[in-house]
Amino acid sequence: MTRAALESLDKEALIQLVLAQVSVIERLTERVAELEARLGKPPKTPGNSSVPPSRGNKASELAAMKAKSKVHPGSARSLDPEPTRTQHVYASACSCCGCDVSGAAQFACESYDRIDIPPVKPDVTRVVLHGGACPRCAEPFKAAAPAGLEPGSPFGPNLRALVIYLRSVQGIPLERLRRALRDLFGLEISEGALVNILKAARTAFSAQAKAIRERLLSGTTIASDETGMRVGKANWWLWVFLNSDSALFALKPFRSRAVVDDVLGDFRPEYWLSDRYGAQMNQATGDHQVCLAHLIRDVQYLIDCGDAVLAPAFKGLLKRACAIGRRRPALADATLKTYQRDLDRRLDLIMQRQPTHEAGLKLKRLIKKIRRHLFVFVTVRALEATNNGSERALRPSAVYRKITNGFRSKWAAEHYADVRSVIETARRRTIGAFEAIKLTLGGTLLPISAPARPSG
Repeated sequence: MTRAALESLDKEALIQLVLAQVSVIERLTERVAELEARLGKPPKTPGNSSVPPSRGNKASELAAMKAKSKVHPGSARSLDPEPTRTQHVYASACSCCGCDVSGAAQFACESYDRIDIPPVKPDVTRVVLHGGACPRCAEPFKAAAPAGLEPGSPFGPNLRALVIYLRSVQGIPLERLRRALRDLFGLEISEGALVNILKAARTAFSAQAKAIRERLLSGTTIASDETGMRVGKANWWLWVFLNSDSALFALKPFRSRAVVDDVLGDFRPEYWLSDRYGAQMNQATGDHQVCLAHLIRDVQYLIDCGDAVLAPAFKGLLKRACAIGRRRPALADATLKTYQRDLDRRLDLIMQRQPTHEAGLKLKRLIKKIRRHLFVFVTVRALEATNNGSERALRPSAVYRKITNGFRSKWAAEHYADVRSVIETARRRTIGAFEAIKLTLGGTLLPISAPARPSG
């Protein structure tokens, strides 16, 4: 009805109209409740839960070219500072008239690089140890093997490092790795020999992992996370414990709090960062910071369930806290304390709201339970607002799991955890993965070369 039609009605007609509208609203409310009960709760997606992006449903649509928001001038590859060789080319004739210019003064007009990879062949050193019979005692003798060329495995350190890198870092299965070495390097090597190379490296990587653990236990903060991994015919869990310059991986057949005791022993850091999984909570001697990224997604799910009172405001507060965390390096300690007090004040105001939806009531109980773990990172610079550092450290293992479908033996799983400890620690110390593998095989501890960074 129009406004004019409503104004023309008397009091009794308006009352009848309002009652009719109330009856319609009640029927529609009952219908909505019936449909919600039939359809259940809204689906969990990567945007409102911890469901990985790979499992999310993406709409099929034509890709449209979007204009770049930040257009920058084109750039070319910079010249190599140390070229293998330099070829100077001088002109012999003028490109315009054909005159002989070989005797004219010439200068460099253009420089560019041509990059290629030369054919790679295995470098094979045949060692022949000579001997004979001693002229004095008539006992047989044989020359001592040169250092680094002792009898045993025919494969040198660079080849062993390459096999470990391609297998454990790039996730190439053994059969494909065998064919890759044959096609790229002309090296015939069996899968059994590849397995023997991995087995022989276990001692070196185990020693490096122990040194990483000692370094980890000397810090004041730890961030942790875990993901599933198949070992044999059982479900295991790959855990990661890390700080600014060290990362320790451990594969365990269980996911309980006992993993922390088994890996860290009696040591507990002052601060701990993780999601809200119970086995990782309350492990620090001081404060614990929960991952706000996980919490934001969970709050979004409660919004999808129907809470419009508490969840939207709380989500906005969490985003505000994350924004403060991104600006934290440029802020003074006193400013951070002011921000923390402001966040607590805003949370007090939000908690005064009285939600009626079940999702809002559930969120209010959750906030009361974890409130003291929400904004610890604001004044503790060694902590981050999210646990994305641990998730990034586990992501290569999740990809490896999809490629290989897990491990057949326990020793291979434990060796992989040690390799991941070395690779992730090296990344945090600005050391390349292949260089870290060579240092480990050579018995050299990884240097502490990276500048201090927050955990995660």
